[in-house]
Amino acid sequence: MSDIEVIVGRIGRAHGIRGEVFVDVRTDEPGRRFAPGGTLRMGDKRRPATLASVRWNRGKLIVSFAEAPDRTAVEQLTGELLYDHVPEAELPSEKDEYFDRHLVGLVVRDHTGAERGTVSEVLHLPAQDVLQLDVDGEERLVPFVSALVPTVDVAGGFLQLADVDGLLEDVE
Repeated sequence: MSDIEVIVGRIGRAHGIRGEVFVDVRTDEPGRRFAPGGTLRMGDKRRPATLASVRWNRGKLIVSFAEAPDRTAVEQLTGELLYDHVPEAELPSEKDEYFDRHLVGLVVRDHTGAERGTVSEVLHLPAQDVLQLDVDGEERLVPFVSALVPTVDVAGGFLQLADVDGLLEDVE
């Protein structure tokens, strides 16, 4: 079984003087990806980033890295992406949850079953996740909620939209 590389976070600003930083989490399963003693890869060169400590404070993830023991060292890391290798076949821990890599590329069908486009990206916005669709070369955004996207068949390679005006075309 092969592994794939996924982005799990972005290093934010330093916190305190002990080498801790805030992390903008980019994974639905931070408990799986950010475990004390675990190693992630960091930046364009994919340098190792060993998690020395991991804690939550008021809903924000704060970590320290063995390779950056003080504030001066971690300030140099601000903005770096964090990567992890995961088994390609790994599934989310909850039913009806999907990893972005499972959704991007799916065929988009309208309520009648007609193929209308593909999922080009999953946007993680503060209010909810949104699917960016490519419909005949035009970008459409659809909130990823069951009322609008009632069917997701990853194995079948498609998702089907509800019968709602304006999802795939402009309404006059």
